[in-house]
Amino acid sequence: MPDDTPAACSGAVLYQCFVRQHGPNGTLADVTADIPRIAALGATVLYLMPLHPIGERGRKGSVGSPYAIRDYRAIDPALGTEQDFADLVGAAKAHGLRVMLDVVFNHTAQDSVLVAEHPEFFHQDDQGNPISTVPAWTDIIDLNHDAPGLADYLIDCLQGWVDRGVQGFRCDVASLVPLTFWQRARAEVAARQPDVWWLTESPHPNWVTHRREIGLPTDADPQMFAAFDMSYQYDLWPIWQSAVRGDVGVARFLESVRMQRALLPEHAVKLRYVENHDNYRIMRFARNRESALAWTALMAFLPGPFMIFAGQESGTAHWPELFERDPIDWGTYPLTPFFRQLTAISAARSGVWRVVASEPVPQLAWADAEGGMLGIFDVHGQGSAAVSLPDGTYRDLYGEQAIVAGGQVALTAPMAVLRYEGPLEFEHEFSPLLDTFFQVELGDDLG
Repeated sequence: MPDDTPAACSGAVLYQCFVRQHGPNGTLADVTADIPRIAALGATVLYLMPLHPIGERGRKGSVGSPYAIRDYRAIDPALGTEQDFADLVGAAKAHGLRVMLDVVFNHTAQDSVLVAEHPEFFHQDDQGNPISTVPAWTDIIDLNHDAPGLADYLIDCLQGWVDRGVQGFRCDVASLVPLTFWQRARAEVAARQPDVWWLTESPHPNWVTHRREIGLPTDADPQMFAAFDMSYQYDLWPIWQSAVRGDVGVARFLESVRMQRALLPEHAVKLRYVENHDNYRIMRFARNRESALAWTALMAFLPGPFMIFAGQESGTAHWPELFERDPIDWGTYPLTPFFRQLTAISAARSGVWRVVASEPVPQLAWADAEGGMLGIFDVHGQGSAAVSLPDGTYRDLYGEQAIVAGGQVALTAPMAVLRYEGPLEFEHEFSPLLDTFFQVELGDDLG
């Protein structure tokens, strides 16, 4: 893992913005006008999906995917001008927001400017036609990172956006691009601007194994931390979705989080989220609204930065289409107080993260020798929880106070975060079966 990953990455709050779907016109100016509200939610990073001109050849839908890019150096005129982008960056910095830009270096649009300028930059079939290695992605063609000069070109594009004020890059399907490229890109960008954050979108594990089986080199999460500060949590995504739907217990997901932390590099930073542009709104598949809120709060309580996908603060189930102009139904932002509390609690985390209880009401803690925060997340709608706290009145960071009586606390909301003092009893780090195995093995080895 890079030795210059900022500690601030772990406590960041990203706000993912799909510019085309944002505001009345879907423009950079609309986003700029909304920056004060975004910052007031507690966001610290404004993550912008690709802003570039979109390909026309093979286009999906009426306006196409922002991930089918014609020109890495340009801004889509439908979104605004260079001055509009400069105004956005200035407003973001004035409100304490780091601007992070989505970059897509695995592929381009079929009619990318590079096809005519550098046809050798692309994978080609036997007839010399550019191709994609993902059959479903019919609107794009793949870059060939073995081609001389391609790395120089792409790094120059990154430097250009850094010069415009970008302070972070979210790298689309970065595992499909050689790790050596990302390591070089990071080093050369840092030589020009050291304060740049790097976020990798790593694919689902089954996709990693599938591509490897058909002879396509693909890196997994642990490898990506040789070049990146943060990684998506797609390694646990299917388990998490199953837990939200109630198909598996919460314990399985929480144990997977603990296993994830054990298998990744010591300082690995995992990005937490409950939805994004590739995955449906949690309000669309959670069992009810209260469960969706509890799961959102639980996810934000896990170690790592948290990401809000624009529109979550409206509590909408409307997931904006990727290939159409499909503005978010903003409503009146009814969840603004919830997200402000969530981000404030996230910023207050300190000590060591632990699982206190998995079922029937998941409980997590951030603790040290003096005390800490106990998060209680009523994902099943139990209405109360058994806690290992002394009876008394506690400050609830999601409400005014909570009363523990007879080892029980009544829950008036889907979640509560209690400030407590003194020690707390935690769950076994892993399942009793694994714990017993390690005890027996260690006991035998020691004698």
